[in-house]
This record gives sequence, C-alpha cells and structure tokens, in this order.
Amino acid sequence: MTLPRRYLPSIPALLALEAVDRLGTASAAAAELALTQGAISRQIKALEDQLGMTLFLRDRQRLRLTPAAQDYVREVRRALGILSQASLTLRANPLGGSLNLAILPAFGMHWLAPRLADFAQAHPEVTVNLSTRLRPFDFATSPFDAAIHYGRQDWPGVDYLKLMDEEILAVGAPRLLPAPLAAPQDILRLPLLQLESRTGDWGRWLADHGIAGQRPGGMLFDQFATMMQGALHGLGLALLPMFLIRRELAEGRLVAAFGGPVKALGSYYLVWPKDRPERAPLASFRAWAACEAGTEPAPPPAFSV
Repeated sequence: MTLPRRYLPSIPALLALEAVDRLGTASAAAAELALTQGAISRQIKALEDQLGMTLFLRDRQRLRLTPAAQDYVREVRRALGILSQASLTLRANPLGGSLNLAILPAFGMHWLAPRLADFAQAHPEVTVNLSTRLRPFDFATSPFDAAIHYGRQDWPGVDYLKLMDEEILAVGAPRLLPAPLAAPQDILRLPLLQLESRTGDWGRWLADHGIAGQRPGGMLFDQFATMMQGALHGLGLALLPMFLIRRELAEGRLVAAFGGPVKALGSYYLVWPKDRPERAPLASFRAWAACEAGTEPAPPPAFSV
C-alpha cells in the first residue's frame, strides 16, 4: 500500500516532536539532537503546517502537547522505535535474518541455551537475539518475533508449539531436610518458598498427595533461579522444575522432601503471532524446535570455583 506523501512527515520533524514532548522545551530537545533551538522550532512549525493543526501549547516555560497531539506522539514514538529496531536487526546480521525471541530465564538457560549451538550450526544465516520476559505481552507493540510461554494455551492471538511438559519436585537443603518427611502435610511445619506467578503451586502439590483445600503461603521470588538459591541456602522448601535441579540432586545439594516429581499445571510453548506473515528465520527456528521438543539436552559443563 502506497500512502500519499503529504501524510508522511520527515524523520527530523518527528524526532524533534518526540524530543520536545519528552523533554518539555525546544532548547532541551536542541541540545539532545545537536541542533539549534531555531532548527527545532522550524521542524515543529513545518510539521504543524503539513498536518494543518497546532501541536503544542505554551505553558509558561514548557511546551505542552494538545490533547489530539498526545495520541499522535505516542504512535510516532512507537514508529521511531520500530525503525530503530529494524536498523539494529539489519546491522546484527547483514547476510541473513534475525529472530528476536523473548525467553523465560530458567527455561532459556537450562533448556534452550544448551541446544542453541546446534541451531546456529545448522542455520548460520539466522541470528537469534534473546531477551527475558516473565509474563505475556502484546506482540503488536513489541519487537519480538516469538516467545517462550509457560502455562496453558491462553495467550490470545498466537499459535503454539509445545516444547515440554513440566515436572516439579518438592526439595530442600540437606540441613533443612536431614531425612524425607513422613507425610506430605509435614511441609506445613517448614518454611515454604514460592514464585510470585505461581502462588497456588503448594496447594496443588498437596492436592496431588490427597490433601485438598490448602493454600499455604511462603516467601515470594520472581524467578526460579533466585528461589533455587534460597532453597540451597536453607531458607525453605521449594517446588522446582526437574530440568533445573538435576545436577543439584545428583550432587546432594538438594534432596526431595516427600515423594517424586509431579506434573505441573502448565507446559512450555513456543508462541508467535497469528496475524504476521511468516519470516524465514522463525520458520527455521520453529522447525528446529519441533525436532528438539521432548529431547534431553546435554548437561551444562561444571565449573570449578
């Protein structure tokens, strides 16, 4: 679709608009953009003439957007971010395509990272850029092509590829658990650790062991990695994914509190937006991930301290 050029302001004018809105004065915007205050004013005036409306009101020493212009500048800021990200993506891989992937930190480190070298070897034309996101987001307003999602198939507007079910085990440090507990309800006598995003896990674990109607509280953590450290240092019992603690169990640094692993409420998925044309980097990554799903990665190397 070709838009009439009269609706396409110049990039310098949009940069001036965004900077004045963010900084509040033409002089501050001029300093940031390495221009004169007069140049900023001319860019704003040219933009107002092109659009046929006033964009700023003067409020003492500051410039304030008109109500209609506030919505406009939000869209301008988003568009400038998209253009900037596109340039960064091109520079990162001038010979091929880039895949911007949002990951969950524990799963990304312990499931995805040990496998990525194989993907890179098979697809040298694709650069995978990883960023951590703990919760679902709107693909329409983010730079991501795909994401790793934990939970159910409850993320609207996406397609799913199941990567792995999760099994969790109740564990603690040996000094907190010199012997396994005699009964599952004995966990209630000990301090418990839990994720902010999964505060019902202990209740579900008890229900799996025949004790319904409980919802015990405990110290909150935002990530598995920090909760595992808390468990290792004896702060309390933790429900941790098996893929995360295999080495700690093998080395005896964590021990099972009661019973074996239980299936968690959710699973791990690769998700991507339904409404975007398919790009080759995502197609390659998705096909590779489908082959990797359900396989065990090589364990990460042990490092001496």
